[in-house]
Amino acid sequence: MQTAVRLPRWLVVLAAGLVAVAVPWVHTHAGRFIRTGAVGGVYVDTQGVLHMAQEDQTQTLLNARAEALKRLPSSLNRPSPLRKISLRRLQEAIRARRAKVQLPVITEEMEYLAGLTRIQFVFVYPEENDIVLAGPAEPITVDQNGFVVGTQTGAPILQLDHLLVALRSAAESARRGEVISCSIDPTPEGLQRLQRFLKSRPLFSPRTVQRIESLLGLQTIRIQGVAPTTDYARRMVAADYAMKRLAMGLDRSGVPGLPSYLQLLRRASSVRGESATPRWWMAPNYEALRKSPDGLAWELQGPGVKVVTEDTVLGAQGPQRTGRTSPVAERWAQLMTTHFEQLATQHPIFGQMRNLMDLTVVGALIVRYGLDQKAGLDLSLLMDNKQLGLEEFPVPRKVPTQAAVIKKGRMWIVIASGGVEMNVWPVVDQAQVHEPMDLVRARAEHQGEHWWWD
Repeated sequence: MQTAVRLPRWLVVLAAGLVAVAVPWVHTHAGRFIRTGAVGGVYVDTQGVLHMAQEDQTQTLLNARAEALKRLPSSLNRPSPLRKISLRRLQEAIRARRAKVQLPVITEEMEYLAGLTRIQFVFVYPEENDIVLAGPAEPITVDQNGFVVGTQTGAPILQLDHLLVALRSAAESARRGEVISCSIDPTPEGLQRLQRFLKSRPLFSPRTVQRIESLLGLQTIRIQGVAPTTDYARRMVAADYAMKRLAMGLDRSGVPGLPSYLQLLRRASSVRGESATPRWWMAPNYEALRKSPDGLAWELQGPGVKVVTEDTVLGAQGPQRTGRTSPVAERWAQLMTTHFEQLATQHPIFGQMRNLMDLTVVGALIVRYGLDQKAGLDLSLLMDNKQLGLEEFPVPRKVPTQAAVIKKGRMWIVIASGGVEMNVWPVVDQAQVHEPMDLVRARAEHQGEHWWWD
């Protein structure tokens, strides 16, 4: 039987205090990608521990990406309400460059998927043996923190390596029944140390906060359903860190109407009914997919991401879910969900989280309905890591605990865990027939000889 931690006086919010991960990819003469030292706000050391990046490291990231983007073709310097990408022609272009020993094999144009900022449609063309992804696109730039974004909205650009991970993980998930997820949790040893400390009924002081941070120590990062060495995994974990920092008030949202969780607590007349250990996580947020009667055209609808909350108790082995929610924690989750579109441009890591959701839905859609088989399309190059490998990065394993404190009532509130749960299978399993989709698909047919077109 697990014993929950009894939390006396004051209000303490604890979290893993890291910011967004953004990985600088620079082409080498061998045609592969390498990393610079910084990772856009933090870096991962050889032990898998995340640290805050220094200003010069962030500047190195920005400079490297800005230099790489100079190689983009001028044809991408225009926005498009609906840019289309042929997966068959993209594969053929990659194979052709490899056969001719053209370096880099993956160009910036390919890596940033011709400037797409969202996936709106998936079209299947059996007569062309093709699957086409379509969505809005913008000219590409790099922001002050090194994120690759659109020049008009500041929304992050989708990436080919994330698409590859989404396709490959969907096939694996279908076989194993495992969804993509990440979480950050205190260790059992850290919780035991915290329990002993709280039982001593310590007096509050600034040193109390430092003591709690020290007792909980490094929290554990868990990644499931996707290779933890991928940039996809790092972005997913980074979005969770950023969410925790917003909740704690360590970072400002920059969005009117979206205060921190601590600010909401300060404004609350009472914390009665509030959990001592709230947990938040990001999950898919889509309306029912639209599809054509023949299943050859699909439309994704909805903002992509929502924030969900649930109360937990701190057991000896970590936070345990209760199935209940607290009023203020629920209010903060609703506000973050409502303002997610604005937040995604103010903090591009959340826009990247939405991109991952879109791509993961696409991967699940292709696998669930066998769209590649319907198209007569061999996706082996995109699906097989042996044919088209991904750059590997140090696995994020640990993160230091940080605390923020206000005095309110007679309790401590501990944000002990959170994460991302990307169970997109219910999304792709719910679709509504929409006959006009046939017309949309017809208008999106391939034009020209290139692998993308407007």
